[in-house]
Amino acid sequence: MKIKHLKNHEIDFQKWDDTILNAQNSLVYAESWYLNIVSPNWEALILGDYEYVMPLPVKRKFGISFLVQPPLTQQLGIFSNQIIDENIVDLFIKNIPYRSYHLNLNEQNLYNKGIQQPNLLLHLNKDYQTLFAAYSTNTKRNIKKVQEYKIEIKKHLSANEFLEFYHATEKNYPTEPDVKVNNLIKEVFREEISLYGAYNKNNELVSALCLLHSPKRLIYLLPVSNEEGKESLAMFKIVDEVIKNYATRDFLLDFAGSSVNNISRFYQGFGAEKHFHPMIKKWSINDFIEIFFLFARNK
Repeated sequence: MKIKHLKNHEIDFQKWDDTILNAQNSLVYAESWYLNIVSPNWEALILGDYEYVMPLPVKRKFGISFLVQPPLTQQLGIFSNQIIDENIVDLFIKNIPYRSYHLNLNEQNLYNKGIQQPNLLLHLNKDYQTLFAAYSTNTKRNIKKVQEYKIEIKKHLSANEFLEFYHATEKNYPTEPDVKVNNLIKEVFREEISLYGAYNKNNELVSALCLLHSPKRLIYLLPVSNEEGKESLAMFKIVDEVIKNYATRDFLLDFAGSSVNNISRFYQGFGAEKHFHPMIKKWSINDFIEIFFLFARNK
């Protein structure tokens, strides 16, 4: 069967979401409502009657279109409730209709030519005592240390409270992702996220976490801490609270990975295990030349 390239207005969103929600590798990142926020006007590759689908996060610069992984979106790639072998992945990649791209596929997209990117996952289907016992010595020590600061964790922050704290703390965050954070937190369905906050003894917010809900997966999407939050190690207590709340349930806590050693060590301290997904990239020399001259002309 031939792979079809569909522009945004040509996509049957009902069929699309049915495929994503029933896929054996389902991820909330690929649901239409999420893509609409992080990559407006996204396009798609479709095989058969939406049996296999791949979102194309299109970005345009100086009139040139290319694909780039959207912010707040760790993995995309090919989704299906059928087997996704390397031949399928290769077929989709060969049918990408843009000369330049930089994309993260998902963990179920086996592709040996890709650059393997780390992710860290923790299975929560054990009781809390068992999960806690698997924490590193340093993580247990830091959770105990948080108590000295009399930090209290609350689960239900309002969207406005989270965003006000986020913007006050992350002042140097790039403009475009900043707008997408606003849209995501404000427009997202309430059951799709949990907003955790850590408060000091004066009832002041010092750390916060946006936890994104995906089928059988909780995604550590957006952590933020001010200087006091960092000093008090409040995020250790927030993550411990999340694990306590969801222990014994059939969920993965998805830390959305990191190649930064300190961050990776923080995740692994809670017993998270390293997994990998392929990243693919291609940069057309023609696109580079066109952007260079357009930039020079508009400078």
